[in-house]
Amino acid sequence: MPARAGAVTASLIGFLFFVEFVSGILQGYYVPLIPDLVDHLGIIDADFNVFEGSQLLLSALVVPILAKLGDMYGHKRILLISTVLTAGATWWLAFAGDFTSFLIAWTLQGFYVVWLPLEVALIFDKGRRSGHAASATRKAAAMLIVGLEAGAIAGALGGSAVFGAFGGEAVLSSSIPPTLMVPAIAVTLVFFIILFGVPESEPLPGRSLDWAGFSILTIGLLLITSGLTFLKFNGPQTWWVWVVIALGVLTFVPFTRFELRQKDPAIDLRVLAQPNMWPVQVTAFLLGISILGAQAPLSTFAGTDPGEVGYGLGLASGSISILIGVYLLSMIVGALLFPVASRLFSPRTALIAAAALVALGYLLFLPLHSAVWHVFMNMSIAGIGSGVLMGAMPAAAAAAAPRGQTGIASALTNTTKTIGGSFASSVFAIVLTIGAVQVAGSTASSLFGYMVVWSMCGLGALVAALLLFAVPRQAFSDAEPDDEEQVAAVTASV
Repeated sequence: MPARAGAVTASLIGFLFFVEFVSGILQGYYVPLIPDLVDHLGIIDADFNVFEGSQLLLSALVVPILAKLGDMYGHKRILLISTVLTAGATWWLAFAGDFTSFLIAWTLQGFYVVWLPLEVALIFDKGRRSGHAASATRKAAAMLIVGLEAGAIAGALGGSAVFGAFGGEAVLSSSIPPTLMVPAIAVTLVFFIILFGVPESEPLPGRSLDWAGFSILTIGLLLITSGLTFLKFNGPQTWWVWVVIALGVLTFVPFTRFELRQKDPAIDLRVLAQPNMWPVQVTAFLLGISILGAQAPLSTFAGTDPGEVGYGLGLASGSISILIGVYLLSMIVGALLFPVASRLFSPRTALIAAAALVALGYLLFLPLHSAVWHVFMNMSIAGIGSGVLMGAMPAAAAAAAPRGQTGIASALTNTTKTIGGSFASSVFAIVLTIGAVQVAGSTASSLFGYMVVWSMCGLGALVAALLLFAVPRQAFSDAEPDDEEQVAAVTASV
């Protein structure tokens, strides 16, 4: 890549690769430590779900606002601010010794979720004037997803290894703090990597933050995501949970009316309604069903003893880790294949094929789930498609957005994915809980419950593949370099 000012250089991608590698560490490092963290805090296993839910809720609320601020004041600047907040929360985790302080710290650590949208927007901005912004962003996004998944694998392997090196369970109270300092050190390094290695983007002048619009949006997202969490814990028979979710959905009626009257809205709904944008956002929602919602059911199914309930794989925790590792590696393969497939065919075709692979992988579970190789094969197929979509969604949204809205467009794919994952997690928990009652003498969920999970994941991905046919054939392709007049014309037209 040409090493000139304003170009997407290899060094820029290398620095951001490290940032996403650390992001992956944060996502994988704590997983093998959960049982020990539960003992350290004196809580029960189910309480840890509160930590996960609170972090997802924070990310859904703050990511659109931070991304918009990146469009206004520079994506590097907001990237640094979010890194400071993440580093502070991660250091706090290392010394949090009770449920409340750990919950607050874990929640605030969720600011790292905005890193990828800001990075994609920054890369697109750097490549914009070369006329190859879309293709450069696809290649860079693929590498960022490789970094993310590689970091997740390294974190999952490193968490337990570091814990053991500091003494492990034998000296629990003294081994937990230094173990949790390791990701804090990594996030601190990220701050300096961004500060000295990443150039700033070129924000459009004269922008304003639509506080009223974001306030309405925050209320709506808060009601929906918290309602889905209440649904998971209280069950579908709790009437007030549905009221909370309905109020959240209805909030978008005044939000839409208000935003359409704003000169510089929080979310430009006219851009969102374009045929090269709305299928991408809906696909991100449907992708969240399998990416965020289906992993826990997969682990429980793999660990279920077939000798007791007649299904499952009976795998030990080490073998389940290998299964998850294979899934992550297949996502890396998919991320690397995306720019190649886009060049050979078209970005639109690559997206459709990826969604179809996710659908195929999960629907294959319906007839093929009784052998270990069945599950490994199905997850590998779904993982390749998921890897493509993980990098493609923010990159496609950035390519479809006008200048000055790449950050918020990329961030919305994360928000819709989070909502999709929250929805799926709640529904799957209810389905599997109902199934558990039907299996006499066992706490395992019924096979029918798992069939429902796989069907929802597969059919959701199939719907995404069909919706992507609505995208124009040449969408997300490179455009000619734009000058200021063209930018102004495009911005005014939307």
